[in-house]
Amino acid sequence: MNETARQGSSAVGRDDEGRGGVGQGDAGEGGLDPAEVARLRLVIARLNRHLMQASDRQEFTFAQQSALARIEEHGPVRLGELAAMERVAAPSLTRTVASLVEARLVNRVPDPSDGRSALVELAPEGVELLAHIRRRRSELLARRTAALTEPERRTLMAALPVLERLVSFDL
Repeated sequence: MNETARQGSSAVGRDDEGRGGVGQGDAGEGGLDPAEVARLRLVIARLNRHLMQASDRQEFTFAQQSALARIEEHGPVRLGELAAMERVAAPSLTRTVASLVEARLVNRVPDPSDGRSALVELAPEGVELLAHIRRRRSELLARRTAALTEPERRTLMAALPVLERLVSFDL
């Protein structure tokens, strides 16, 4: 058995920590091979882990980094709106944002339309942190894609629209 087949068969129905997953042994949705779905899930999870580890600023959690990116994209924003965008409970997001305020990455500012509410916006340090993290992750991805053959790079780039559709689905 080749390495790819061995990885695929060992990954069927397993999550990143080796626990059983949904669809183990079942026919996949739309006639997809469960082993191929498992391989896709596993490679995406591993690539994500490598990208997350690429930054030397690992003291910030995924939740904190995600909140920073949402605030950058949509801010200034109310905490309730941010919690809905992040699909987390408001108390959880409040703790996340409090730690970002404490780290001086986010500022609380008065809501101009409601004096009783506050908005959160990126502080200059938050902008710098996001730029640093993105730069490091892009460098890693550039090094790895540079090691691919030209046909492999073309195939990867051709898959981008499909991958973008995968993340756009709201299931």
